[in-house]
Amino acid sequence: MALQVGIVGLPNVGKSTLFNALTSAKAEAANYPFCTIDPNVGVVPVPDERLRKISELIKPKSLVPTSMEFVDIAGLVAGASKGEGLGNQFLGHIRSTDAIVHVVRCFDDPNIVHVSGSVDPLRDIGVINTELMLADLDSVEKRVQKIEKVAKTGTDKKVKAEFDAFKKVMDALGQGRAARSVELDDAERLIVRDLHLLSMKPVLYACNVSDADFAAGGNEWSRAVEKFAASEGNKAILICSAMEAEIAQLPPEERAEFLASMNATEPGLNRLIREAYKLLDLFTYFTAGEKEVRAWTIRRGMKAPQAAGVIHTDFEKGFIRAETYHSDDLFALKSEQAVKDAGKYRLEGKDYEVKDGDILFFRFNV
Repeated sequence: MALQVGIVGLPNVGKSTLFNALTSAKAEAANYPFCTIDPNVGVVPVPDERLRKISELIKPKSLVPTSMEFVDIAGLVAGASKGEGLGNQFLGHIRSTDAIVHVVRCFDDPNIVHVSGSVDPLRDIGVINTELMLADLDSVEKRVQKIEKVAKTGTDKKVKAEFDAFKKVMDALGQGRAARSVELDDAERLIVRDLHLLSMKPVLYACNVSDADFAAGGNEWSRAVEKFAASEGNKAILICSAMEAEIAQLPPEERAEFLASMNATEPGLNRLIREAYKLLDLFTYFTAGEKEVRAWTIRRGMKAPQAAGVIHTDFEKGFIRAETYHSDDLFALKSEQAVKDAGKYRLEGKDYEVKDGDILFFRFNV
């Protein structure tokens, strides 16, 4: 599944440095606004220790992790919804993503200019959120105006339902509330999804702190962001872009020692990737054989035929059954044959809801 997460924030908050560390790409990182003009896209493997553990027991020729796409989007500024700072172009880049990682500056450095003149993460979050909501309000108002007369005077129930759904969202945006805060039923969500609203997208706040504050578990700025995120029903995590960039350049054998010196067990990027994965309500199932052990991304709640379709559409069209067992059973029993002997190997049909960590083999006929 080619799911994209956009990395957004004000200029000079560490977005491109973070992106470089995430993807080992070469997005330009410079001490001035708008150095990233076109969005940079990088494919990042999702860290999952289960993949390695399965491979140790199955012993395949190759391992293939699942992945996500991260998009480095140039810095937004106040007035972006009206075209300030190349805003319309960048808002369009955000619109095509599935979720947002909002990088917030929670460090002070006189050598790195802050676009607003001082460090104030809650103010910065407000600037970005306001611009996203203003852009959404413009889109929704245009749609409401287009259908209002027909919805109020006509008999078309579909148009009436569309008007009611968009009116709910428009009222919330007019009150300064994000589109994702509006209570919509499933039918209304399908209607609203058509506009790809920016403030409807799920958000993960990444508090970019200094290495010292990262080792200390944060600072007053990051704690304020965490509290704000919780009030929205969102999550905030600590990240040190400069440190992550340094870790990415180290030989693998030196990384553990460096991380230990920072009171960390793994790069913060691993946690960011996993949290972004959770944000989209995704999880992983595996296919495992002598040729390869591979991780596959699906949305929670998918049935076996849809999960098979992630591999190839023919698998879904011609689905017969799924042969499955859970990776936890493999880890406990040490071999597929032992799993079968213990009665943990199952045959499942079209109504089977795939679980996180399942190992699947699909039977199909086209």
